[in-house]
Amino acid sequence: MTDLAETDYFSDAAVAQDPYAYWDYLRSQGPVFREPNYGVVAVTGYQEVHAAFKDFESFSAVNAIGGPFPPLPFTPEGDDISEQIEAHRHLFPIFEHMVVMDPPDHGKARSLLGRLLTPRRLQENEDYIWALADRQIDEFIDNGRCEFLGEYGRPFATLAIADLLGVPEGDRDKLRSNLGAGVPPGSRVGALDSSPVGSNPLEYLDDLFSGYIAERRRQPADDVLSGLASATYPDGSIPELLEVVRPATFLFAAGQETVTKLLSSALQVLCERPDYQDRLRADPDLIGAFMEEALRIQSPTKVDFRLARKTTTLGGVHIPAGTVLMLCLGAANRDPRKFDNPNEFQLDRKNVREHIAFGRGIHTCAGAPLARVEGRVTLRRLLERTRDIRISEAKHGAADVRQYSYEPTFLLRGLTELHIEFTPAWT
Repeated sequence: MTDLAETDYFSDAAVAQDPYAYWDYLRSQGPVFREPNYGVVAVTGYQEVHAAFKDFESFSAVNAIGGPFPPLPFTPEGDDISEQIEAHRHLFPIFEHMVVMDPPDHGKARSLLGRLLTPRRLQENEDYIWALADRQIDEFIDNGRCEFLGEYGRPFATLAIADLLGVPEGDRDKLRSNLGAGVPPGSRVGALDSSPVGSNPLEYLDDLFSGYIAERRRQPADDVLSGLASATYPDGSIPELLEVVRPATFLFAAGQETVTKLLSSALQVLCERPDYQDRLRADPDLIGAFMEEALRIQSPTKVDFRLARKTTTLGGVHIPAGTVLMLCLGAANRDPRKFDNPNEFQLDRKNVREHIAFGRGIHTCAGAPLARVEGRVTLRRLLERTRDIRISEAKHGAADVRQYSYEPTFLLRGLTELHIEFTPAWT
């Protein structure tokens, strides 16, 4: 990494692998600081990121995914660009999905998910997840080793969210294959991989769920998809087909990515700290706190973006309308003003549940309850069914010279692979 003051966060390969030194530099300049390459205002302070998430009247989510890319499709004029944003919203990436919507459209879209994410449905899904965890572990446990992301994380996350959204059981292996999450042992790849996703998994999922829900609107059944098909807005109006589909499909895609990264980072800590394995086996009730600290110290979403719709201030810094803000979740979760010894993994951290790995405000991750269940169940069953889980030195090097590779993206923080070895519990 070169001079941090000149570093381009969005293209520097070294920063993509380890952003923490760069975020420390930004924080040393203040919790709200304009980086020099794109004029993006980087927000690294916990309080300031929290405030920006909450203030949706000043900060629009229209650019939440791309940040400064592509550039704004208009030249901001005046101290309130709300009308310009709405006039050009269709030119922003994935403008049709809930993650980039602002009120009132965001509230309408999220209300449809509320018909699905009920306590009863989440409990039914959790029952499925316990069985699913064992099925996935069964696929590799006899080998005494696995590449965790490919053999457990991706298929587990894909099938868990497929169950939550009511994908028919007979279609799940095909969906798993098409989304690059592997195929069950004994399956014929050619028989499953009949609908390649291409470069746009959201489009693939939109088409898939459009078919499901259109069929349920014609012929309702006693299932989850029929519940989605009959969902209405709070005022009783009936949404268009795609208005029902898109909140569900974005939850599917985002949940698959985030959960895979969360599970692998948590397991990485367990492998590097066998003393934690002993503590969690002795007291499984600690697994929840362990997962929260894993979320804090390695937030799966590194940054989120907002566009200042009104001239305002944040952290005492003047923010003109039209400014792109980069909310650095990974940095905020290591803000020493909020978390003592923030770069240390501490299982007994008192305020760990105040992390913002899942965001805050109206855009708090809708799948957070599911992600927490998936993490808790996964670690519980892995710890119960194995002993001495460890990093493969053949793949990642000895403990003093570990080599890990992370996704080369400025948005997400996640390993590209995690090779582990273990002793099955029955030997």
